[in-house]
Amino acid sequence: LNLAIQAKTVLIGTKPGDSIAVNGVCLTVTSIGRGFFEAQAIGETLSKTNLGLLKISDAVNLERSLKPSDRISGHFVSGHIDAVAKVKNIVRKAGFNEIVILMPSGSADHIVEKGSVAINGISLTVSKVGMSTFSVAIIPHTWKSTNLDKIKPGDSVNIETDMLGKYVVKYLSKTSGMGNIDKKSLFSDYLEMSGGGMSICN
Repeated sequence: LNLAIQAKTVLIGTKPGDSIAVNGVCLTVTSIGRGFFEAQAIGETLSKTNLGLLKISDAVNLERSLKPSDRISGHFVSGHIDAVAKVKNIVRKAGFNEIVILMPSGSADHIVEKGSVAINGISLTVSKVGMSTFSVAIIPHTWKSTNLDKIKPGDSVNIETDMLGKYVVKYLSKTSGMGNIDKKSLFSDYLEMSGGGMSICN
């Protein structure tokens, strides 16, 4: 599938071959036009993200690749999606909006309170965790600056769990000698020991 995406800021200094995350999905820029760029998404990408659900004129989140010299104002996001989840509910609260996400079965091992998660490529902090759900609190600036203000219950969103957490859990699972361990508990213990991980703000 060839995607032509209208853009402005992300085109500055961008050339064919560079990477741009579209709704959190890392894509390679194939060509650049006046006020837009093109990228291709193969079948594997379409089947494991929400890009295949996009319609003409849909709003998407765009982000250029991180430079080694850049300030990190969130957590490391690779652009490799772990799951496509559903928006269960959106609760309007004083000063922020709470989004409740319903995760597919077996895909929430690395979602923990105060941990990091990317929703449609947006670096966020997990505020609550349920049996099969988690919640994030969205401040007005993030709400207005991304496509989160356009989502509604039932919509599909791309989920990327914390990169560092995945490596830590895998390493400790193999070296602990405990066999089948509680990954959420293990990751929570790691976050507590490390002072809350890499997530700084949303």
